[in-house]
Amino acid sequence: MSNCRGKNNSKQGFTLIELMIVVAIIGILAAVALPKFSQMLEKSREGATKGNLAAIRSAVTIYYAEKEGTWPGDLTTAFTGYLYPIPPAKATPLGNVNTVFATAGVPSGVFFSAGANKGWAYVTDTTSVFAGNVFANSIATDTKGSSFTTY
Repeated sequence: MSNCRGKNNSKQGFTLIELMIVVAIIGILAAVALPKFSQMLEKSREGATKGNLAAIRSAVTIYYAEKEGTWPGDLTTAFTGYLYPIPPAKATPLGNVNTVFATAGVPSGVFFSAGANKGWAYVTDTTSVFAGNVFANSIATDTKGSSFTTY
C-alpha cells in the first residue's frame, strides 16, 4: 500500500478583507497628500512669479541706466531689446499671463489697473514716487496672506 499524503491546502495570497484595508489606507494617505501637493504647486507658481518680477524690474533698471534717467513709456515696443518676451505672472490669481497694464500710481498699495487684476502693472507716471516700478497686478493674497502688490 502506498502512503498517500494529502495535498497541502494552504493557499497563498491575500484575502478580500486584507486588500480592502490596504486600499482604504492608500485612500486616506492620498486624501491627506493631495491638498499639500496642490498647495506646493501654488507656492512654486508664486516663486516663479517673484523671479519673473525680478527679471522685469532688472530689465527696467538697465533701460533706465542706458537711457540716462528716462523710464520706458511702456514695456512693449521700445522695451523689447531689454526683455522679450515679458515673462508671465505665474501665480493663479494673476492669470498666468504676461500682460502689462500701465498705471499712474499705486493707490493705497493696491492696483485696479484696467479692472483686470491679472498680469503686471507698470507705473508710467514720471511724477509718481513709484515711477518705473513693476508690480504684480492683483489685490489677491498669496499662500502666506501677503498681497501680491508687496512683491
